[in-house]
Order: sequence, then C-alpha cells, then structure tokens
Amino acid sequence: MNRVDIAALAGAGSRLPGTPEPMHRWPGAAGVTIAGDSWGPGDGPLVVLQHGGGQTRHAWKNVGRLLGRAGYHAVSFDARGHGDSDWAPDGVYGQERMIADLQAVLAALGGRRPVLVGASMGGGLSLVAIGEDHVDATALVLVDIAPRIEPEGVGRIMQFMFERPDGFATLEEVAEAIARYQPQREPAKNLAGLAKNLRLGADGRYRWHWDPRFMEPERKLQDRERRLSACARRLSLPTLLVRGGLSDVLTEEGAQAFRELVPHAEYVNVGDAGHMVAGDRNDRFGAAVIDFLARTVPVGGEPLQPAHALQPSHPGPEGDLHDIP
Repeated sequence: MNRVDIAALAGAGSRLPGTPEPMHRWPGAAGVTIAGDSWGPGDGPLVVLQHGGGQTRHAWKNVGRLLGRAGYHAVSFDARGHGDSDWAPDGVYGQERMIADLQAVLAALGGRRPVLVGASMGGGLSLVAIGEDHVDATALVLVDIAPRIEPEGVGRIMQFMFERPDGFATLEEVAEAIARYQPQREPAKNLAGLAKNLRLGADGRYRWHWDPRFMEPERKLQDRERRLSACARRLSLPTLLVRGGLSDVLTEEGAQAFRELVPHAEYVNVGDAGHMVAGDRNDRFGAAVIDFLARTVPVGGEPLQPAHALQPSHPGPEGDLHDIP
C-alpha cells in the first residue's frame, strides 16, 4: 500500500465514540481551523501549551488543570494536521506555517502576551517563535527538547510513528505498541481512553489521529541545530528547561549545551521520566512549572519580562524547517 492510499484511508476515518469535543475552535493560518481546550480563569496569566508531533492537545489535560487551579489561564491546542484541527490542504507542516497558526490563536485570545510551554516539536516551535521575535512572550518552558538532540532518539520516534501505516485491528494492538515504545509508563487500564488519539478508517482499522503527510519531509538535524541555537542565543526572557532523565532524545550533555547558550535558564531533571515528561510524571512536571511561573509570571502581578515591539528576523539557515516530532 502506498502513502497516497494510506493517507486516503486515514483521511476518511471517523472520530471514535467518547472522543472529547474541543472546547474552542479558532481560525489558523491559510484557512486551517485550530481546535483547543482551556482551563482556569480567563483573566489569569496566559499559558499556551504546545504538544509534540503525533500527539494532541489531550497530552496537556492534567497539566492544564493544575495550571488552572493555580490561577493561570492555560490553553492547549491541536497543531494543524493533528487531533481535531484541520489537516493542511496543501500538506504544509513547516515551522513557519505553525508559527502563523500560533499567532492566529494568540490574536483570537485577545493578543495577550503568553508563556509558551512546548514539548518536542512544540518546544522547537516555541523557541523559534520567541528567538526570531514572532511572539512577545513572558516566559518559555522547553520540555525535553533543545537545539542539540540525539539522532538515535529521534530515529526511535520516527520508527514508532511509521511502524504501522496500515493501522491496527484492535485497541489492544494500539496499547501493545505504546507499551513497547514507552516501557517506563504504566500501561493504560482503560483502552477507551485511547480513542482520543485514533480514528477509525473505512477499512475498519484504527490509525493515529494525524495527517501522514506530516511525516514525509526530511528532518535536517544539522540545519535544525543551527537555527535553534541561533534562537537560543537571543533569549532574554525567563526560561526553564525540563529534561526527562530517561530520555534518549535530549541527553544531559544536550541539556548542558543549552545552558551554555542560555546561561540564565533554569533547569530541572525529572529522573524517572522519558521524553514525554508531562505524561510520565505529571505531578513533578506540573510542580516544577508552577514554581517557575510563580516567580517569573505571578498571578495577580506583572511578569518579570517587559513587553517589547516585535522585529521578526530569521538568524539561522535559509529556508523553513520541519522539526522532529
């Protein structure tokens, strides 16, 4: 079966019963509609949570609730081509188009200055959005991602995402695939909870809830490191890097290399978490983020980072970038 056939089957898929409806829908870039959820008081400091490739907004649900209870207005949205957001009609999933989606969502939220929290793809996107001055943020939280990452770990992610292009016959098969990929995480007890990350194709098989075309472009890791390093050197706002101690994507050496680029950055290592830190140890991750924000973007107070007029530029290699998932 070729990729066109696979994409046609996946695109014809239907949402599974029990899949939560998005709380919000906002206009994104180039005619794409973006689906999202939110938690906490609408007048609290805005915290935008951006997921990794192949994930959905649901990856942040528990963190969003914690932030909401702490007085922050947390917003999580499905990246284009993921979850309940539209697939790109032209199949474009580069960083520049995704930054344009982020800008559109922020405009729909009233143009407020956000804290950007991003995991994997969402972290790279957040770093470029701030480092190239497309978004005037109050703080940045990078979750197990930095300019310097390990090709072997990236390869393992790509292998998992490419592993079953023809889909799964049962939810049990889906759960088994996830357990092999994330052995450090306790297996799901309720298979119905997987529904939000899947679609049911016309052929009766389950497929991941993202556009297969998202994976087609080449990931140029050297260009990626150059671009993200250039962005990191320009950071002046409060920054927190959270690493999963079991991660094979961001090693301790990669984390320290980021701290050399951004000497003022704070750093937390969650020793018993893998690349998906927030999902593996939501309690420790949420506590670290809230502690950081309480000091840098306090509820009821002014953020430490003053506002500034945007002057977008592109300091890294020419051309757009398709980041790792």
